[in-house]
Amino acid sequence: MDMTPIAEVPRASPSPASPAGDEAAPAVVQGLYAKRREIYPRAKIGDSLALFQKWRWAAVWATQLVFYGLPWLVWNDRQALLFDLAARKFYIFGLVLWPQDIIFLTAILIIAALSLFLFTAVGGRLWCGYACPQTVYTEIFMWVERRIEGDRAERMRLDQSPWSARKLAIKSAKHAAWIALGLWTGFTFVGYFTPIRELGVEILRLDIGGWSAFWVLFYGFATYGNAGWMREQVCKYMCPYARFQSAMFDKDTLIVTYDARRGEPRGPGRRNADRAARGLGDCVDCKLCVQVCPTGIDIRNGLQYECIGCAACIDACDHVMDKVGRPRGLVRYTTTHALEMGLDRKAIWRRVFRPRIFVYTGILATVFAALVVAISVRVPLKVDVIRDRGAIARETDDGRVENVYRLQVSNTTERARRFVVSAGGLTGLALASEPAFEVPAAATASVPLRLQAPADDVPAGSHKVQIDVVAQDDPAVRVTEQTTFLGVRR
Repeated sequence: MDMTPIAEVPRASPSPASPAGDEAAPAVVQGLYAKRREIYPRAKIGDSLALFQKWRWAAVWATQLVFYGLPWLVWNDRQALLFDLAARKFYIFGLVLWPQDIIFLTAILIIAALSLFLFTAVGGRLWCGYACPQTVYTEIFMWVERRIEGDRAERMRLDQSPWSARKLAIKSAKHAAWIALGLWTGFTFVGYFTPIRELGVEILRLDIGGWSAFWVLFYGFATYGNAGWMREQVCKYMCPYARFQSAMFDKDTLIVTYDARRGEPRGPGRRNADRAARGLGDCVDCKLCVQVCPTGIDIRNGLQYECIGCAACIDACDHVMDKVGRPRGLVRYTTTHALEMGLDRKAIWRRVFRPRIFVYTGILATVFAALVVAISVRVPLKVDVIRDRGAIARETDDGRVENVYRLQVSNTTERARRFVVSAGGLTGLALASEPAFEVPAAATASVPLRLQAPADDVPAGSHKVQIDVVAQDDPAVRVTEQTTFLGVRR
């Protein structure tokens, strides 16, 4: 629910008759928590989509084609993008990541955070306005709502009308469409963690597993609740980004801004001569900028944390300025310094690309380049040497000392490979087990390993040795691991 600003809440003053030192009368807080005011964003501005409307819908189409389409792509006879948590493997097209590759996930998260800092410092809440899932799904759900209930005025009349068979049918159709869209979104989301084709077959057979069914319903309900019911409340009260965005903004950040110097004092009137005679600015106080805002704010009150930077108010104001014959840009993307100092476009962009931006860009480019290099030189083979705890060291009948190990060999490529193991680092050290073995594609094999050395060459105590594992078909795929060889005390 919306919380009325404290400054606007009437409070009772202590009674003048109260003696000094008596406890003051309690404040009246009846209006502190007000019922949420329903917001009916207006969609149609003029006869066709305006500039920023087109950009928003382009972002909707781009993000949803990627989200809904990626799980269905096939790569090497399996799902192209699959985060298989049960098998602890991430398939990203031709790349297979294992738990040991968590450094790559860390780098990706760092890149995402730095990108957020960079884009916010340059252009404000561009992520929120165009690509945030909450914004995108709210836009989709509102489109469904408009198709079924009508535009702003029709929705308002419908909600204010008493319940009837027609109203019930319209509301039921809308919520049925929302639920279907939410469930399809939940199904797609789970399809990134469970092979989506198998999941689809399980659903059609009504034989879906417990956890899969739970997450489909959970994510579907979350989409339905957040985009259909909560909408702007998620941005206002639940999203932490709105709270710390001020730490990333400065006076050279491009933000959606109302030019008060040009627009004030505001007032109705379309004729320029009449407005000049009355001492009015360019703002005709039509409130169209408020009607199109998905969070219900008035951009003319200045920068507010509720603003998600969608620029709907810019489209609306430009449309009105065209109608009244005034220049566009009363509400526009600009900076605080530009408004205060009257900077032109070139001066604005020179100040936008300030040292802070180059620092962010440099760090981001460095981390991204390091990630690309690390992935390109990554050896698709992982080896762990585990000593056999049941037989630490023993002396054989022919006078040799034997140590037993177990190799955990992970083949991270998507084809079966044959490997050869060798050992060194100690005089006379040799393998007493089979040196060659095969590991299936994208699998891990446990391989027994027995090392022997002449007892006369192995004093009591531990000795450093190395184990080499190399692919027969590619000598560059090689891993060397260190371990210890124990001598037998006589």
